[in-house]
Amino acid sequence: MRIAVFETEEREAPVFERFKADHDLRLIREPLQVGNTNEFSDVEIVSTFIYSKLDRSVLERLPALKMIATRSTGFDHIDTAYCAERRILVCNVPTYGENTVAEHVFALLLALSHRLIEAVERVRMGPFSPEGLRGFDLEGKTLGVVGTGNIGRHVIRIASGFGMQVIAFDIAPDDAFAAAHSFAYVDLDELLSRSDVITLHVPATPETRHLLSADAFAQMKDGVVVINTARGDVIETRALIQALTSGKVAAAGLDVLPDEPLIREEAELICSIYCDRHDLRNLVADHILMRMRNVIITPHSAFNTNEAVARIVETTVENIEAFIDGEPQNIVAGAV
Repeated sequence: MRIAVFETEEREAPVFERFKADHDLRLIREPLQVGNTNEFSDVEIVSTFIYSKLDRSVLERLPALKMIATRSTGFDHIDTAYCAERRILVCNVPTYGENTVAEHVFALLLALSHRLIEAVERVRMGPFSPEGLRGFDLEGKTLGVVGTGNIGRHVIRIASGFGMQVIAFDIAPDDAFAAAHSFAYVDLDELLSRSDVITLHVPATPETRHLLSADAFAQMKDGVVVINTARGDVIETRALIQALTSGKVAAAGLDVLPDEPLIREEAELICSIYCDRHDLRNLVADHILMRMRNVIITPHSAFNTNEAVARIVETTVENIEAFIDGEPQNIVAGAV
């Protein structure tokens, strides 16, 4: 098989190199995109992370492609409808670090509640004084968890250790899990109106796009804290900025933004093709968020621990091996 692995980091290479003995393997540091598809028109299997946008314009330039092994749980960066047309199999990593991402949720929340970024900057640059850095306790606060899949459930377990009161919303409530962990499922409107802290754990789908919109923010308590480690499009960025400016949202901790690939490769802004396809107001909004004092943004790194990355790569290699052996696993789109 001809295999191309994109967005490859040095630590991943040794695991993928097990394919070298029997297959044509290429490891590429850059994302797969329209500009470099001619070099890979013969590949049968590609593996990417989320910064390779595998839309029709890219996939139609890969006529030999049979399988995509994304090194992520989410697959919204892949045109799955086109893959179904072409019978290109798409496999993901369904679980690799529910504890990892959940821990990052509380890293963001604690950094906000204890004003850690400002405090560190104060010590480095200014007077050694806690004045103006008063935060808030987590104990006794109501945490609203939107989505109780693997990550959301781990967040709930951690929240109980902080003495937080948990309410949750999910389209498929698990009453047994709720009873075992002493929290209640409520509808989304009630969660928005009751929560002191709201954390998002839903996939990027047409139904979840802008789940937190201007209308949703209007239902929230004044001074709510919002955490998002899911996908950037789940929050309407401009509505979040307005809510932060007005004080409706006291602070936000974000590991994801709607236009992450563009932020990484801002040179593309000068490309007229890109400008025709994206609303540049969203990019401006992303940059405004990055400069707000009551917002902490991390670069989609909630997954990024030694243990979680190792699990991602191992599962991806297993997905490719299973496909080659004719017994594909972790299929999310396409057909055998």
